[in-house]
Amino acid sequence: MAGIEDYAIIGDLNTAALVARNGSIDWMCLPRFDSPACFAALLDTAEAGRWLLAPADVENCTRRRYRPDTLILETEWEVDGGAVRVTDFMPVRDDAVDLVRIVEGLAGEVAMAMELVLRFDYGRVVPWVRHTRHGISAVAGPDSAYLTTPAPLRGEDRRTLSEFTVRAGERIPFVLRWAPSHQREPRRIEPERALEATTSFWLQWIARSEMEGKYKEPVERSLITLKALTYAPTGGIVAAATTSLPEQIGGTRNWDYRYCWLRDATLTLQSLLAAGYTQEAAAWRDWLLRAVAGDPSELQIVYGLDGARRLPEYEVPWLAGYEGSKPVRIGNAAAPQLQLDVWGEVLDGLSLTRAASPPGTVDNSWDIQVALMEYLEGAWNQPDNGLWEVRGPRQHFTHSKVMAWVAADRMVKAVRTFGLPGPGDRWAALRDQIHSDVMTHGFNDELNTFVQAYGSKELDASLLLIPRVGFLPHRHARVAGTVKAIQERLTDDGLVMRYRTESGHDGLPGDEGVFLACSFWLVDALLGIGHAGQATALFERLLTLRNDVGLLSEEWDPRTQRQLGNTPQAFSHFPLIHCALQLHHGTTHDSDTPLRRPKHPEHGTDQLPKEAGEHAPG
Repeated sequence: MAGIEDYAIIGDLNTAALVARNGSIDWMCLPRFDSPACFAALLDTAEAGRWLLAPADVENCTRRRYRPDTLILETEWEVDGGAVRVTDFMPVRDDAVDLVRIVEGLAGEVAMAMELVLRFDYGRVVPWVRHTRHGISAVAGPDSAYLTTPAPLRGEDRRTLSEFTVRAGERIPFVLRWAPSHQREPRRIEPERALEATTSFWLQWIARSEMEGKYKEPVERSLITLKALTYAPTGGIVAAATTSLPEQIGGTRNWDYRYCWLRDATLTLQSLLAAGYTQEAAAWRDWLLRAVAGDPSELQIVYGLDGARRLPEYEVPWLAGYEGSKPVRIGNAAAPQLQLDVWGEVLDGLSLTRAASPPGTVDNSWDIQVALMEYLEGAWNQPDNGLWEVRGPRQHFTHSKVMAWVAADRMVKAVRTFGLPGPGDRWAALRDQIHSDVMTHGFNDELNTFVQAYGSKELDASLLLIPRVGFLPHRHARVAGTVKAIQERLTDDGLVMRYRTESGHDGLPGDEGVFLACSFWLVDALLGIGHAGQATALFERLLTLRNDVGLLSEEWDPRTQRQLGNTPQAFSHFPLIHCALQLHHGTTHDSDTPLRRPKHPEHGTDQLPKEAGEHAPG
């Protein structure tokens, strides 16, 4: 089975596919990121669905890359007698789903093999396949798929196979289309024209990047990856393209990340704005406002691509799991958990967009922000499940209290700096009360560090965010003590863990790797406390953990030197962008402060489009 780091992503801004180094597409959900998979070999065997296109009897490729500044994957093999390239891409969605693979002979001649194993509903449903004038059609229940190619096709053992030879200069296309089975077959596209249009789309999109300096390449690859994780119809950004890739091989910490988490809100907005992508930042802000509209007591930590709230979690017993890591889960039971930090994340993100909006913008979301704050006033001192969605007993997590302080602080600033109506003095008093509470109960004098939860001696990587959100300045002695403690007691091979799982407080068996986002948080903290050299060294080491096409998953295993967890992970790529920008400018910024002004004069300032600021939620 391919390693998690062996996968590249292609997508059409509605869904995505994962392509392994051996030329097999082992994961794709249709028609959306969160739809059932028609290729699920990633979580089982080839019988669960895949699409292999490679030289016959050859394993991994010789090399691969993304075509510069695009999401178009080029995979090359050099074999006895010749060389061949397979170009994989998905045209940006219009009225149909298209997945295009073009085989190109580079030298000599190469015997090729194609195996298409369509298995709808996460590998469970075998479609009825018919030969057509241009290829095949496959239908089962609500799904239909159509493969078009000039190559010869034959059926064998519930698979579609093709054997052909490609010679230097020849180009042989394969196009897989999907549509609901009750609709007519979608129109056929011209593969070469689609390749040209897709190339043009990505080149125009990345041309808007404002990134400069030596980290331009990893930042722009991360930006393209994050664009690939965007559900264009709503502007929501999924945490990852996959479900149930394990945090420990053979373990049970396997979760569905094909949804949108509010904890990513501020970092998402700050990174997009700083890189020059104001339209994407506005779309994410608008998604956020629609998702959180309603009763503030029912705020969730995670929502569906369209803001849906019900994400029931269930297991898929017929899939064996990645390298035997069971169960495979669909949906996410953490959605209804009480995580008080989310109120702070939302109000922090909206504070950032307020600072980045043109003067005179009417904030039609203010009533929602007031309602969220009024609920939090009566709830901040409750125990909760915390940032990490623990499934054990609720606790008074320090990070949750800090983010409650953030909520009050941003609302006070809105009243006093932006002149918005509200009880600024009352919120200021609450802000001071929460600050005192955290300083008294969230800090351990003996250990000289903030701790994970009140009364605990455990550490937590989220404590690195204390200076970033402005709770204390970076140069405060308690911040320095916390950074030192985390470096000494919460790292493995110099990389940061979320927390130590052996404490058992999260209610889950097993272990996990180091969490890549947390190591980026340490980069930020080190830069802030004046250790720029250490920050740069750690950041550049983190860049080496990307795979050969620049992608990061959720975690890293220092012992096996493998990526772990769902991939590609937005929560790893956003802090990469953030840290690169801060290292480039040599300074840190609070979370509610735009990082910089863009360079290109046609973009003006790092401001959201005014119409986004005037958008009414709900």
